Amino acid sequence: MAQLSADAVIIGSGINSLVCAHHLARRGWSVIVLEQADEPGGAVRTGEYTVAGFAHDWAAMNLSLFAGSPYFQQNAEELSRHGLEFAPASDCFSSVFPDGTWVGIGTDAGANRARIAALSERDAQTWGVLSAGFPAEAEHLFGLLGSPMKIHALASIVWRALRRKGLGGSQDLARFLASSPRAWLEETFESPKLRALLGAWGMHLDFAPDIAGGALFPYLEAMANQTFGMALGKGGAATVVTALQRAIEARGGRILCGTEVGQILHSGGKATGVVAGGETIIANRAVIANVAPKAMQRLTGGSGDARYDTAMRNFRHAPGTMMIHLAMSDLPDWAAGPELRDYAYVHIAPSLDQMARTYAQAVAGLLPDAPVVVVGQPTTVDPSRAPGGQHTLWLQVRMAPGEICGDAAGEITASTWDEAAEPFAERALNLLERYAPGTRAKVLGRRIVTPTELEADNPNLVGGDQVCGSHHISQNFLFRPARGYADGSTPIRGLYHTGAAVWPGAGTGAGPGYQLGRKLAGK
Repeated sequence: MAQLSADAVIIGSGINSLVCAHHLARRGWSVIVLEQADEPGGAVRTGEYTVAGFAHDWAAMNLSLFAGSPYFQQNAEELSRHGLEFAPASDCFSSVFPDGTWVGIGTDAGANRARIAALSERDAQTWGVLSAGFPAEAEHLFGLLGSPMKIHALASIVWRALRRKGLGGSQDLARFLASSPRAWLEETFESPKLRALLGAWGMHLDFAPDIAGGALFPYLEAMANQTFGMALGKGGAATVVTALQRAIEARGGRILCGTEVGQILHSGGKATGVVAGGETIIANRAVIANVAPKAMQRLTGGSGDARYDTAMRNFRHAPGTMMIHLAMSDLPDWAAGPELRDYAYVHIAPSLDQMARTYAQAVAGLLPDAPVVVVGQPTTVDPSRAPGGQHTLWLQVRMAPGEICGDAAGEITASTWDEAAEPFAERALNLLERYAPGTRAKVLGRRIVTPTELEADNPNLVGGDQVCGSHHISQNFLFRPARGYADGSTPIRGLYHTGAAVWPGAGTGAGPGYQLGRKLAGK
């Protein structure tokens, strides 16, 4: 058999890999994508994990970042031609509270304001000011999040902010970017329920209420969901993977699944290819590794740059997540009100204090006594995912320790996930049952996915960390994954790094892959 070769050999088939491969293929590069699993997509996959006919998203569900990304805007027609279709949600996210009340955010700004006014008229006025100011703020914030972490790019962003906002306004923006969710929420709103509703978004990206740098994400999710709504994938999140795969293959690229890479080859400081399945695959122009940082040294045997290798070894991961997939005869009957059945997300995270305690327990290796439960109701947005009149639920149980040291409630004695999975899942389902009585009676089938199973399925999800690394300030922006390497470069010429561990980080927006593709092949 002839030896395989390509301009770019890409390790891993997550969204960032596929976006990078497609961008390169569009510009005439030959590409080979190597995936250890039996299907592409990484954490973005859809399957019948419970009962035949019920489609569940394995990990990622929300495709809003992809739908709003510069990459999609450039390639929308081609990807749509290859089958990509979104299911838009106008009722986006909500939270339920122990006193039987709820609050939620959707695209109806008047309804949002009315719900907030019922909690606090002052907060409703503040919400109106934030909403009116969002277009101007979005220019600076999305500009920052979409910018390569290069001095000239940052200087341009700072200059634009100074020109538009003045010195004082720019300093206020910098202070906001450094603030914790709690600091910003308590300064901005007086209602504890509104603070909890927005603060829950920080937990999606490893920003517990008291972590510096986390204020940005509750703000952006609130304003962006009100302005644009939320986008799920029609039929499942895998619609984006299928479309990308077809687009890459239509341009001559190859995606080889069931192919584990054991080594990145390099000599004289330059990457030359990989060893996969005992075979050498030659990379004529670039090896691109979509891997967790700690895997870089294992695959390369060391880059020769001590600072870089140390940074890869010391890269910190966020606490893990347990997934629970449920096939349902009907949606939950939320005690707080039937309107909640219309929301894509319902958060069970009733206070900032509870979220902070849950996070601290998980970081300490304890099974939280009251985990944050993100209840996704995708079939209320996209009925095609289940047989007529039936539904799926997508539960993220946050936070969960990758390695179990104990149980914060003192009830679960198991020290491995094989043994702890069932009782910890029951704890999460008990919370759901408390807020939506009778839910258990509607369950037709369930699948529990532990943090260790998430990592075994996708080694980038270390300890079940779905964001492939903490986004705390010391490991974000210029420092993701390490100072001097936020653009995907490495000390080895021709070897590049992409994925959620590289700036601009996690999410389905594919920023790292798109930025790297543009770096290598131009716009």
